[in-house]
Amino acid sequence: MQAWFALRFAFMISLLEGSAAKVRKKVPEKVFALRLEIVGTAPVIWRRLLVRESMWVSQLHEAIQVVFDWFDYQTHAFVFDGLRLGNPVRRDDWLVEDDRDVRLSDLNIEQLGRFGYEYHFGESWRVSATVEHVGLLEKGQVYPHCAAGERAGPPEDCGGLESFADMLHCIREPDSELGREWLEWLGESYDPQHCDLEKINKALGKLLKS
Repeated sequence: MQAWFALRFAFMISLLEGSAAKVRKKVPEKVFALRLEIVGTAPVIWRRLLVRESMWVSQLHEAIQVVFDWFDYQTHAFVFDGLRLGNPVRRDDWLVEDDRDVRLSDLNIEQLGRFGYEYHFGESWRVSATVEHVGLLEKGQVYPHCAAGERAGPPEDCGGLESFADMLHCIREPDSELGREWLEWLGESYDPQHCDLEKINKALGKLLKS
């Protein structure tokens, strides 16, 4: 009789655990709409990026590189309320923790509301990331997805904010010596006013396959 009760108890526990698992599976995943702005640009260069809460922070780094058309040649770091995540290297007196070990869901960014991203410490590009909206995973939507944006990102290795501003001024005068030099360095495809969402989302789609 005791054995029967033990089996019955084990069976009931398994049913409860199964029901709890089903409930957990039914909880839809959150999606964060992040507004990414390159700090100091005027007019501001920005993107609206939709990402899943299960995304690794290292994957968010890759997505930010794509949406601003950077090439990931340099060191980067995220700042989440004092916690630094990024390339696992030591610089001066602070340590950057490895962003490959942390998901967005681990960081409570919904409550934080904002975090920072730094790229190319020599040129000091800083991106402000604001959580604009928290939604739910939509069936058929591919993530990450760039939903909106304005203006092209600063070219890789253009020298930082001041140099970028000088570049924009010079290429408005394409017949000047500096204008010709910048245009030759940039190539004909660079249009500072154009944000190519189709190109960006194609590149984001390739991230999922890499």
